[in-house]
Amino acid sequence: MADFDTIYEEDDEPDSTDDCGITVPEPIVIRGAGNVTIFGLSNKFDVEFPSGLSAKVAPEEFKATMVRINSVLRKALPVNVKWLFCGCVCCCCTLGCSLWPVICLSKRTRHAIEKVLDWENSHLYHKLGLHFRLSKQRCDSSSMMEYVLLVEFIPKVPILRPD
Repeated sequence: MADFDTIYEEDDEPDSTDDCGITVPEPIVIRGAGNVTIFGLSNKFDVEFPSGLSAKVAPEEFKATMVRINSVLRKALPVNVKWLFCGCVCCCCTLGCSLWPVICLSKRTRHAIEKVLDWENSHLYHKLGLHFRLSKQRCDSSSMMEYVLLVEFIPKVPILRPD
């Protein structure tokens, strides 16, 4: 009978749910699988279908997306390597200014990949509740940064649940 009028505090611990109480899985990370990396951007991404996307997207659609991204990288890499080599050779004479073309070309390549991902998101992946994006993350083995593809899950809003 003594607990009848006792006031208990609720635990307000944050968890992995958003404000509507919907749990969102962790994003899937797709790392570069190439043998050449220029300014953190690998020369290709793995086309192998991740198991976390099963029952979300067809393997053929995922592979087509990765082939489009890899084709952008395949076109840009030879030009970037040539400019990097020339920039490194002339670096002492130009006080480092000869590396600016490589930096600009790398930025252009990232923007081209982001445009491909925006097109893929708007035409396919947003309808499936997924969002592809290019993100910079720290490498596992060192303190260097690399660009990876993140596949994020968009939470579905329950329309039948009252506010």
